[in-house]
Amino acid sequence: MWFDSWSDVVRVLLVGPASYLTVVLVLRASGKRTLSKLNAFDLVVTVALGSTLATIFLSKDVSWAEGAAALAVLALLQLLVATLSSRVPVARSVVTSRPALLLRDGRFLTEALRSARLTEAEVRQAVRGSGSGDLSTIAAVVLESDGSLSVIPAEQAGDRSALSDVRPQG
Repeated sequence: MWFDSWSDVVRVLLVGPASYLTVVLVLRASGKRTLSKLNAFDLVVTVALGSTLATIFLSKDVSWAEGAAALAVLALLQLLVATLSSRVPVARSVVTSRPALLLRDGRFLTEALRSARLTEAEVRQAVRGSGSGDLSTIAAVVLESDGSLSVIPAEQAGDRSALSDVRPQG
């Protein structure tokens, strides 16, 4: 349990840095999206990359070459899905959720909150985090497709064209 063999330790010391370098190269090659704020699909790919890296590090049954191939396949699949979702609207709707309006003109949209499984307290926290202490001065709070909350103050709402793709209440 505490120690099996020196060969296992040496394997981790040799394969570990090679695997780490490989994942860094794969992430750099796959583009900024892999490292940006995550939607659900990107999160799954990131977790899979981490799991694969751990398996390469610790499993004697997986060679570095097999692990590197697995990392490359995950990155290529992520690139394929990202490309499709940016060009085919139906693919985008499968991979990412649409933004949802949670608060409009200082008033909570109860059905939208319920649907998003968020509380008024969580929205208030986002409003406070934006530097505002008065809900009546907020034009909109949007639950973005990456799970973050965007707060738009009324004085910066303009014609509200930035809200054109935001799902209405319910």
